[in-house]
Amino acid sequence: MSKRMFLSDADSKAFAVLMGFEKYLAESSLDKIHAHLIKIRVSQLNGCSYCIDKHVQEALALGEAGRRLFLLTCWRETPFFSPEERAILALAEEMTLLSPHGVSDATYDNVLALLGQQYTTEVMMAIVAMNAWNRVGIATKRRPV
Repeated sequence: MSKRMFLSDADSKAFAVLMGFEKYLAESSLDKIHAHLIKIRVSQLNGCSYCIDKHVQEALALGEAGRRLFLLTCWRETPFFSPEERAILALAEEMTLLSPHGVSDATYDNVLALLGQQYTTEVMMAIVAMNAWNRVGIATKRRPV
């Protein structure tokens, strides 16, 4: 099996497109912990070990509690996530694991009521971006080092 090239090595213009997502998100009002919860949960759902490892380390460096990260896969069964974080995680799951019916009205209406339109849009863009990164990482067999 040959080594697969990562996007930045294979096509710098394609890589720049994904970096455009990152620039938008860096300039948005999206809370850094919310961003990392999205990145980690989406990566867990997609099975991207490289991204899980990378974003867990970054979240810990920002001061996120390890206990919350350890329990992120079962966030519904713990008392450790705020209503806003629960809404974000529910949306992340539904947008990542799209069913034939898409994102439910209940999930969308809840996140919109808790976060407002602009923040909901920023959350949605973070979910889209992380799904894109995961697909590139998985396709190119990126692994934690």
